[in-house]
Amino acid sequence: MKRVSRAIVWAGLESLYFSGGHRVARRFLSGIGAILTMHRVRPPLPAGFQPNRSLEITPEFLDEMIVRLRRSGADLVSMDEAVARIKAGNSSSRFVALTFDDGYRDNLEHAWPVLKRHNVPFTLYLPSSFADGKGDLWWIALERAVTALPSIEVTIAGEALRFDCADDAAKEETFRAVYWRLRAIGDESEMRAIIAGLAAKAGIDAAAICAAECMGWDEVRRLAADRLCTIGAHTDRHIMLAKAGANEARAEMLRGAGRIAAMLGPKPRHFAFPVGDPTSAGPRDFALAAELGFDSAVTTRAGVLFPDHARHLHALPRISVNGDFQRLRYLDVLLSGAPTYVMNGFRRVNAA
Repeated sequence: MKRVSRAIVWAGLESLYFSGGHRVARRFLSGIGAILTMHRVRPPLPAGFQPNRSLEITPEFLDEMIVRLRRSGADLVSMDEAVARIKAGNSSSRFVALTFDDGYRDNLEHAWPVLKRHNVPFTLYLPSSFADGKGDLWWIALERAVTALPSIEVTIAGEALRFDCADDAAKEETFRAVYWRLRAIGDESEMRAIIAGLAAKAGIDAAAICAAECMGWDEVRRLAADRLCTIGAHTDRHIMLAKAGANEARAEMLRGAGRIAAMLGPKPRHFAFPVGDPTSAGPRDFALAAELGFDSAVTTRAGVLFPDHARHLHALPRISVNGDFQRLRYLDVLLSGAPTYVMNGFRRVNAA
């Protein structure tokens, strides 16, 4: 979570929950539904340096979350149904759509059994190069380089930097400092090259990460054959589209969807912007998703859904189920709409 400490977020969520403020806000700000975004689902790893743990939850938490949502009266729906309900503008009950990004193998091994047991529809947004086993999971490569090296020397935007990696606390600080400096680079290929250099220095086989961590096409087919599963597009190389030229962005979106259609049959109807924050996807990219015929496109801009989103079906917000905040009460607070309303500058729709 960029430049906001976990302690501050925890404090805000706890305050809203125990004050009952989220229950008051829910009457006015919870909208008609929400889309949840997740990445990895697997048993917890031993404590230590895990800078990407925000991207993973446990199978047990997924199970508890589904039970909690159903007890709250929410309908758990597919993305097709979510779009239909947004277009309708009202519903007798609120709805929630579950989505998973990137195609990690643990989605098959740990998430799918939970989803099947509860008969819950879900959408998997897949970068086609990941299923090909050729994707660049640079955030994992960076984590492994920081894990392996006692210190890091790197030049970013012309500035020579040195970071200590002597213990877990230093590694956490180093990872966040390097990660956000790299994310600020306008040229994504430069960012990826720097990380590849760090991985090589650490003796990390960055090219092998994708095949080890992500599903191949045969595994994706097993999921796609389940009536509960919708396969959505997520570009080919998982690039931050806003940093690419319009032609490259269009080609990435087409290539990813085309590869999925070639390998699985149906053309994907739904799309997710990689990374998905305002620095990674903006109005030009929303327009491209509409132009290319997707029924919807989701971001990682935080928010619940309102009838007004019918005019912004290619810039839909999602609520991140963050591994650093695996508490059902935090989910209750986020789904109340109060925190995201504040985050969006007291706007119900943030699509600019």
